[in-house]
Amino acid sequence: MSALLKEELLLIYFFLSICFIDVIFRISTLNTFTYTDIVISFYFLISYSLAIYLICSFVQGTARLILSSFLFILVFFIYVSQLIYFQFFRTFYSMYSLGKSAQIFEFWKDVVQYLLDHFIVALILFFPIVMFIAFGKKMFRLNKISWIKRGVLFCLFLLCYSTGMISVYASGKELNSAYDLYYKNSAPLLSVQHLGLLTTMRLDFQRLVTKWSPDVKAPVISELDNIERKPSKEIPEDKQEEEKKVEYNVLDIDFSKLISEEKDQVVKDMHQYFANVQPTKKNDYTGKFKGYNLILITAEGFSPFAIDQNVTPTLYKLAHEGYQFKNFYTPIWQVSTSDGEYVALQGLIPKSGVWSFRESGKNSLPFVIGNQLKKLDYSTRAYHNHTYTYYGRHISHPNLGYSYKGLGKGLDVKETWPESDLEMMEKTVPEYIHDEPFHTYYMTVSGHMQYSFTGNYISWKNKKYVEHLPYSDQAKAYIAAQLELDRALEHLLGELEEAGIAERTLIALSADHYPYGLDDGTIDELAGHPVERNFELYQNTFILYTKGMKPEVITKPASSLDILPTLSNLLGLEYDSRLLMGRDIFSDAEPLVPFLNKSFITDKGKYNSATRTFTANNGEQVDKDYVKYMSSIVESKFYYSTKILEKDYYSKIE
Repeated sequence: MSALLKEELLLIYFFLSICFIDVIFRISTLNTFTYTDIVISFYFLISYSLAIYLICSFVQGTARLILSSFLFILVFFIYVSQLIYFQFFRTFYSMYSLGKSAQIFEFWKDVVQYLLDHFIVALILFFPIVMFIAFGKKMFRLNKISWIKRGVLFCLFLLCYSTGMISVYASGKELNSAYDLYYKNSAPLLSVQHLGLLTTMRLDFQRLVTKWSPDVKAPVISELDNIERKPSKEIPEDKQEEEKKVEYNVLDIDFSKLISEEKDQVVKDMHQYFANVQPTKKNDYTGKFKGYNLILITAEGFSPFAIDQNVTPTLYKLAHEGYQFKNFYTPIWQVSTSDGEYVALQGLIPKSGVWSFRESGKNSLPFVIGNQLKKLDYSTRAYHNHTYTYYGRHISHPNLGYSYKGLGKGLDVKETWPESDLEMMEKTVPEYIHDEPFHTYYMTVSGHMQYSFTGNYISWKNKKYVEHLPYSDQAKAYIAAQLELDRALEHLLGELEEAGIAERTLIALSADHYPYGLDDGTIDELAGHPVERNFELYQNTFILYTKGMKPEVITKPASSLDILPTLSNLLGLEYDSRLLMGRDIFSDAEPLVPFLNKSFITDKGKYNSATRTFTANNGEQVDKDYVKYMSSIVESKFYYSTKILEKDYYSKIE
């Protein structure tokens, strides 16, 4: 082989190896890509290969072999770590999360088990590196490279990168297009699909350093909206008087004064936006549970699959004897459990690329239930039966108005994996049950993956109760894990009954996310049919129950984003519905369920942003303007949620 060929072969080997790893990664995770995705990724991968080669060209011989091996291993680590992370959380980690990655070591046994189960895939990914380290000196020329050649290679790098950018522009500027994800929005799953993993992580790093936020404008209020804000001239005078008596869930905020005095243009724009948001009306449900005790639960990995009349009778009771939300969704966000808590407790969409809940720990949060009820002299407590500091809950939860205890500080439960919800309930209920009025928040952990009888203590503990079920072992292990939550709720109801306060205690329970620790086939097995992945996968159950209430079915689309305003209205709290991204489910406001990829559901149908198609409900007719307008509303909710967090906005209106 000629010296020239041996020298150029190193660059070719870099490129082919990275392409090989990228293809295996795509197939093992998203398993979907188009011709355009391949073209864009192809040009960017050439660019990265050229960049690695140029960096290595500044040393020679063994030093180049060592440096090349190091960079090769770094690329391998990025792909494999993201592959493992995806298998656990069904999304990709951000650079922000990487800086706080020590927590993943709590799952080291699961990581080892995953690598053992997928040893062949890991070996295939590592194969190019092993070959390079073993035979690099013989295969490639590692001598000095001239500056002229470096110049040529740099020009080639610029050409490939520019061609990649041209391809990004050529893909179109629609929502979730390669252009949109490169310049305007952040959606890791779609970004990896359209731009590739390395480009997605590069953009994420740039945005973290520059504190980037998406450039989104407030939607233009349509003429129809303006008409609906005012009584029609055709309404009789007596009816107009009734219209004037309508009360809204708003606070007395002088936005005009705030706008005139504000110097920060972003905050000024926020004042303008919120001043124009249509508030929700008070209704027949306003204050229905005023003065009640409130127990609010975010249940780890909870789903309708966990509800069975015979196996989990308490969950079945709560789900069928309270409000029954038949069209409720728990979308998944980028930071799984923590973002799930954030959405339910703060009524905001999480900011991309950070741990929003932790970041909110220094902000003013006047509308969260804990702070609202604390002002009304409720005793307010929060508990989590896993590590006290996990996801920075020791920072976020006290700021919600709670006296917070977790494993390692204040909550003495047996340290297993996962820990017992029942034991947490047994040890905590006595602390508040005679301290009325009270509000208690629980974040459970017993329902956490992995779902097996060997790696999950709770599943193993409850195995005998699910052995008769006609399901696979993974499905049985999932139900066995959720059975611990059922036992915890059974204990709670018994204690409330014994204390004589069951009739004046409202229990609200929702999931942090769907059970993504289950294989796709297992989800289909439990559902009894192939589950649609853009909407149906996230359909869940919201439990809202108090003893003696009349069961009621609610078919309106709703999501975990609506929990805070709904509870605030039911409890008769003073809050401003314009400043939350969700809506009171019992109000007459048009429902809106937004998803991470900017898909959405309304009472008129479903918009799939991935396919850019709107499927109308039976009997509904909508035009393109409706879809465009609702998409702009969704975009604005993402943007202003981010700005509320970044600007500590609530502190500016108090």
